[in-house]
Amino acid sequence: MRFLAQITTLPVFVIKVSKVAKMDASTSLYNQLKAAEPFFLLAGPNVIESEEHIFRMAKHIKHVATKVGLPLVFKSSFDKANRTSSKSFRGPGLTEGLKILEKVKLAYDIPIITDVHEASQCEEVGKVADIIQIPAFLCRQQTDLLVAAAKTGKIINIKKGQFCAPSVMVNSAEKVRLAGNPNVMVCERGTMFGYNDLIVDPRNLEWIREANCPVVADVTHALQQPAGRKLDDGGVASGGLRELIPCIARTAVAVGVDGIFMEVHDDPSNAPVDGPTQWPLRHLEELLVELVAIARVSKGKQHFNIDLTPYRD
Repeated sequence: MRFLAQITTLPVFVIKVSKVAKMDASTSLYNQLKAAEPFFLLAGPNVIESEEHIFRMAKHIKHVATKVGLPLVFKSSFDKANRTSSKSFRGPGLTEGLKILEKVKLAYDIPIITDVHEASQCEEVGKVADIIQIPAFLCRQQTDLLVAAAKTGKIINIKKGQFCAPSVMVNSAEKVRLAGNPNVMVCERGTMFGYNDLIVDPRNLEWIREANCPVVADVTHALQQPAGRKLDDGGVASGGLRELIPCIARTAVAVGVDGIFMEVHDDPSNAPVDGPTQWPLRHLEELLVELVAIARVSKGKQHFNIDLTPYRD
């Protein structure tokens, strides 16, 4: 009977060890990203279009990131559930999408970031992804989603809602920590400016640091024009200002962000989702080289001590 009792308790022990191992691996990656100089890179195509396309993109983006000297986390989505139109391409779905991402992760030995939209997705996504991303529209209201993501033990990247002040991210990050996961990042991706447009306020990149965690700048989604592009069938889709991606990226690294998030595509004009705000793969190395150079001469990560004592000759 004593032997049987030991056997019945074994699975609980194994589960606890597994969770500790996952957290240790996440903490190790988290610390590597925090220590990255001058910044780390989260990059990839917006959505999984096919296994062949994902493999090709991962190969080229990893080559560029390695050449430039930036730690890379490869990004793509298995399901774009927050599309403007019900006719928009959404991706292969959870099961098939995770299979593809896991193959890419193993083939190219790169960590993976992907997003979730429902609490029920978190456990399965956590088996593959190294970073779970919370979409901007869900950063504030969906406490259950934040908690479920946190309990996977994986790093959580929370995008700031387009409708939120940067101070809101303090509470969002705290929800993850209170769920037992200290490995959280926050991401600025622009603020709604009237209809069909976003602005990027560089002050947010400073104020969002109050969340006391790594700060990421999404330099591609920040230039979306939501529902700003009319389609031939009478519907609408998101437009964007791709030509301003270098402008926002230069600003972000000069301010001193810890990471850059950017969606990259080998044929953005024909990308099924968010084509107008995906950066061309052919220009990735050129832009990253410039951003690294700016970041290395900037003192953006250092606090500027302002002396207000009266100046005397």
